[in-house]
Amino acid sequence: MVNLSNIKMSYGGRILFRNGSFLIRPGDKIGLVGPNGAGKTTLFRIITGEEHPDDGTVSIDPGVVIGYFSQTVGEMSGHSALLEVLKGAGRVYEIGEKLAEREHLMADPATGAGEMEKIMEEYGELQTEYMNLGGYDLESQAKIILDGLGIGESRRDQPVESFSGGWKMRIALSRILLLNPDVLLIDEPTNHLDIESILWLEEWLKSFKGSLVMTCHDREFMNRICSRTVEVAGEGITLYSGNYDFYLKERGIRREQLLAAFQRQQAMLAKEEEFIARFQARASHAAQVQSRVKMLEKIDRIVIPPEQKIIHFNFPQPKRSGDIVVTMDNLGKVWPLPDGGAHPVFSGISGVVQRGNKIAVTGINGAGKSTLLKVISEQTEPTEGSCTLGASLEYGYFSQYSCDTLNPDRTIFEEVSSRMPMETIGTIKN
Repeated sequence: MVNLSNIKMSYGGRILFRNGSFLIRPGDKIGLVGPNGAGKTTLFRIITGEEHPDDGTVSIDPGVVIGYFSQTVGEMSGHSALLEVLKGAGRVYEIGEKLAEREHLMADPATGAGEMEKIMEEYGELQTEYMNLGGYDLESQAKIILDGLGIGESRRDQPVESFSGGWKMRIALSRILLLNPDVLLIDEPTNHLDIESILWLEEWLKSFKGSLVMTCHDREFMNRICSRTVEVAGEGITLYSGNYDFYLKERGIRREQLLAAFQRQQAMLAKEEEFIARFQARASHAAQVQSRVKMLEKIDRIVIPPEQKIIHFNFPQPKRSGDIVVTMDNLGKVWPLPDGGAHPVFSGISGVVQRGNKIAVTGINGAGKSTLLKVISEQTEPTEGSCTLGASLEYGYFSQYSCDTLNPDRTIFEEVSSRMPMETIGTIKN
């Protein structure tokens, strides 16, 4: 379906990959892996035609529809969430619009008999294609997908402008799923999704009949879906015929074999270079020296790609807090609405968090999980009840939206420095 052959891609003096080949077959479920900046997103953009390789060929079978979900949502405005998703269905949505236009013309008394016959003929052809593409089930499928990704009936008709960035990502993902393309490219699909939505998406992708290529930071999610793995690293594209766990084991084996071959080649090169250095001044060995120089020039040198870096991090030991960390008593929260009404989020929460507890907060979308964390971390005040923090307590709050906790006017270094005022420059950079 899609064949990338001997492609080379570089930016300035940096080569992402050379002589890279990549084949997407019908029904493939491929996990695309590699360190950040290795070229995974660039590979997606080459497949979609947004970028072109410096060398090599990209072949896509005629008629193949490619859908690409990226981490850049793009502009969304002027539609409800449901209509925004429907408009992403491509050809089938366009046919639906044409059918609506012709229905309007057929209902218009001013339409002449000759024109009416032509319109009815066009309508019949369009209707057949619309039916074959599943057009009459399109809206119901869009609602199922939106529900699965956490946008229920109460929010489907809201304008997309009213949704936050994370929710717009879900709408964009819904568009691509409704398109139901022949080849589906997904860049980090589980970002901004909660557990319920991730589980739903996993089942959808497992039943997807087309070919899938995806990147994902969720190792188990990728393991359960992908049966092949493609690594982009070390200026190369390497195929592994198994899931992510298989890839990790096989990569280790291949690296050991590559190191052994590298050492053998280095020993051979050292021996040949020693011969050249010893006899290059002797006329009697001139032919042999020249022959070995030419041989060395033709040898493809084995390059050992750098090992992937592993971050080693230790949380600093805080001073001991009291045994009671958080006390909640009949806690409740209501958000005011623009029309003067109120949206109750939760109420009647009572409980105690003790030192050393590790607690998961779960629940459906909109149940108030994030709001509860914001109340506990004093980001917002409760509407009723009380939330009391324990003695000698230091807490940290990580929001899924960076704008909640970061100062956009600072550089990265300045922002980290402000949280670690007593640390050295070297420690902060590390």
